[in-house]
Amino acid sequence: MKILLVDDEDLIRNIIKDYCFNEGYMTYEAKDGFEAIEIFEKHNDIDIIVLDIMMPNMDGFTTYKKIKAIRNVPTIILSARGDEYDKLLGFDLGVDDYLTKPFSPRELMARIKAILKRENKVTDTYSYKGLKVDTKAHSVYIDNKEIDLTPKEYELLLFFIENKDIALSREQLLTKVWSYDFYGDERTVDTHIKTLRSRLGKYRDLIKTIRGVGYKFEEK
Repeated sequence: MKILLVDDEDLIRNIIKDYCFNEGYMTYEAKDGFEAIEIFEKHNDIDIIVLDIMMPNMDGFTTYKKIKAIRNVPTIILSARGDEYDKLLGFDLGVDDYLTKPFSPRELMARIKAILKRENKVTDTYSYKGLKVDTKAHSVYIDNKEIDLTPKEYELLLFFIENKDIALSREQLLTKVWSYDFYGDERTVDTHIKTLRSRLGKYRDLIKTIRGVGYKFEEK
């Protein structure tokens, strides 16, 4: 696996790089957003990005948007700021995870493994009327036209499909889809589901709100 580490602090990059080496991961390093984009354009084998927000020249959110325009790659945000606004902004943009500094390198490795495990998961193709989910290709189609989902929106949709007709609480969705105990606001789930419904268009009602519980994926 290839990981792009983007942080202006040499110490943090070195610590993460050592842990990645112990796990058998190869790492590319960048000190700022401009260098990160340059590296990303040169290497099409990067599997995941660990990206700091507060960097000189170009902040992490801007860097992420520019990288995403090139290719959609799972991304973990690192930040000294733990504000809800920053977390929700990151998730709205499509990042997969958000870790506040100071952080445990072991926890970061666990989150990287969880994301990579989900990315490599292969299941059967799902079809319902004009909606098709090709999990091998990691693609979603409506009436044979591919729709653009963020990695987290795709994982939510896949988890709903795998648990069809089961009422799922926000806490369950956070724990299962994010694959660890998430300490953020459960409204993060609502935000992701709102955008997912919007992208599903005429199939938005497949995701039903269950009052007092959470959500359920149910075919009509």
